[in-house]
Amino acid sequence: MILLETDVHPGLIQGILRADHWLFTRINGEWTNPVFDAVFPFLRESELWVPFYLFLLVFITLNFARKGWFWAFALIMTGVIGDLVSSHLMKELVFRLRPCQDPVMNSTIRVLVNYCPMSSSFTSSHACNHFAAATFIYATLRHTSRWWGIVFAWAFLISYAQIYVGVHYPADVLSGAILGCLIGLGVNLLFRRQFGMLTLPPYNRQHA
Repeated sequence: MILLETDVHPGLIQGILRADHWLFTRINGEWTNPVFDAVFPFLRESELWVPFYLFLLVFITLNFARKGWFWAFALIMTGVIGDLVSSHLMKELVFRLRPCQDPVMNSTIRVLVNYCPMSSSFTSSHACNHFAAATFIYATLRHTSRWWGIVFAWAFLISYAQIYVGVHYPADVLSGAILGCLIGLGVNLLFRRQFGMLTLPPYNRQHA
């Protein structure tokens, strides 16, 4: 297992970690306001996004019929793969104390959630899962409407919230996002190879 936040790493890694700490303190402690303090903890909660998930399911199954159900299954598997890779593989390979668990940091930072996991901070599973889902959604649906790109704003806000509330460093989130994008692209390639592109009926295509 690789341990971060130690003095045995090369100078470049130490420089990256120092920059990571600097950016974390700005996001968590300085670039704040009462509205963000109230909103960002809720953005992390999966229950908040249930209407969005239901909209996706209804939209896909109504417009793409049987193939839409395979798409929904692929999206679920994207999240499962992202969670397995980030929460198990990466966290088993690399251990980093979360800022809210670090005795050096936790007395000076703002922790806006009631629970701080004991698991490794690297990589952020929230970032990995949501960027994996966003990439898969965009890659498979971008030809139906230009508006699907907004899913990356959804993934970014949830990921940024992990830093803001004090449970992840920016590098954990960025690494999770990159990992998630790669997973989303991979599942997209497998889906297209197996089922081809999703195509809207003629009427829907004219109004997309």
